[in-house]
Amino acid sequence: MNVVIDASAAVGIVLAVPGSEIFSNPLEQASLVIAPDLFVSEVCNALWKYRKADLLPMARCQQSLEQVMKLPDRIESSSALSLEAFALSCHHLHPVYDALYLVLARRNNAVLLTLDRRLAALAEKLEIEVVIPVR
Repeated sequence: MNVVIDASAAVGIVLAVPGSEIFSNPLEQASLVIAPDLFVSEVCNALWKYRKADLLPMARCQQSLEQVMKLPDRIESSSALSLEAFALSCHHLHPVYDALYLVLARRNNAVLLTLDRRLAALAEKLEIEVVIPVR
């Protein structure tokens, strides 16, 4: 099984956000875990927000970043996904950065791991298998 992990799921796993334990089994069973290169910026930005809000000390943010970066086996170039992601975004009126994850999942017949409900809804509409915590 291939898995595409988005930044929300990755940060959720590392920070033990309630519900993120649902991602353990798919990650353990995955033969390949991939993410678009945008993943790096999104993760850094998410952890920066925790630091800026003084919710986590700098050392914990840095440690979390190191842990998150070990989750994907491979990082894919967004430029290789861009045309298809742009078209998908325009057609579904959804942000391109999310579409990059969807295109990557579709191309690799992968399960998408996310905490983003809107992204999960579009994945389901596109018949991409998605794992998201139940609320």
